[in-house]
Parts: sequence; C-alpha cells; structure tokens
Amino acid sequence: MGSLRNVLARPWVIGALVVVVAVGGFGAYWFQPWKLWQEETVNEAPPEAVAPPRPSAAEPTGGIPSTSAPSGPVTLAGGGLVSHEHATSGTVKLLRLTDGSHVVRVENLDTSNGPDLRVWLTDAPVKRGTAGWHVFDDGEYVSLGKLKGNKGSQNYRVPADVDPSRYTSVTIWCDRFDVSFGAAELVRA
Repeated sequence: MGSLRNVLARPWVIGALVVVVAVGGFGAYWFQPWKLWQEETVNEAPPEAVAPPRPSAAEPTGGIPSTSAPSGPVTLAGGGLVSHEHATSGTVKLLRLTDGSHVVRVENLDTSNGPDLRVWLTDAPVKRGTAGWHVFDDGEYVSLGKLKGNKGSQNYRVPADVDPSRYTSVTIWCDRFDVSFGAAELVRA
C-alpha cells in the first residue's frame, strides 16, 4: 500500500492521470457510445388532409361538378431507404400540402441511434454500400433538423424558401462524423 501511495504522489503520475481522464471524457462525449443501446421511437401522424369547402345553400351549383384542388397532401416523390454506415430501412416521401408547403415524411424508419443525426434533403445520387457513405455533403443540401427518433414515422417541414424540385435524395446524416446512416432516392411520382 505504501509503494502505491509513493507512485501516486509523483507529479508526472498525477499529470498522466489527469490527461487520461480528460481524454476519456472527451472521447465519451464525442462518440456517445451509449446511444448504440438507446432506442427512441417517434410516431407522428401524417400531415392532415383538409376537407374541401362545401358550397353554401345560397350558392347554386347548377349541376356542374366542382373541380377543386386535392383535399390532402400530394406525394411528389418517394423511395426506399438503403443502408450505409448503419443498417437502415424505411421509406421517404416528399409531400406537397394543401397550403403549398412541403414536408419530407420518413415512414417505418429503423436505424441505429447516434450522435448528432440529421435529416437532409440533397442533390447527391444515392449509391449503395460504402460508396454512398460520404457523398451527401459534396453538393447542395438542406438540413431539415435533428432526427426525432431512430425508429418510427416522422415529418420534417421543408423551409419555405427551398425549392424541393432541385433535390433528388434524402439522407439520415451523422453531422458529427460526416457519414450517411442511410439514404433514399426521391423518385418523382
């Protein structure tokens, strides 16, 4: 016991212990390995359909059928998620809502949890396997926000100033390590 106390009393040993604890703490923060065992399921309802307005009793219809706009979200594009850095499955849809806004809907998502995961709308082609891991930050992309859960179905609003027709894919992107967990090509409907 006395020899351990003598070793621990040396300044270089104390310095080395401080460095080891600091590096270990930083590594734990950076990699967040506990997230590999944490699951977060988020199931949001699809964007609501809006009922078309009914003609009032004072407005005669004259037997002419109404040609109103669709009463709910319209699917503009969609595709299935392919795995990249982590096994990922589910589908992605680009929806136009009745008010003209756009939403990316991720359905039946199943992927690993990780640090700083985001949903990106991108112009990069979806490549299978390791060739597709790092391509999505090479071109144009728009972050739609943090991934709400690594399992389930979620909605991500596209900013009003973004033209979604310029983008061809969606990726679940780990911003911490610049790698795609999985991605889907947006095939136009």
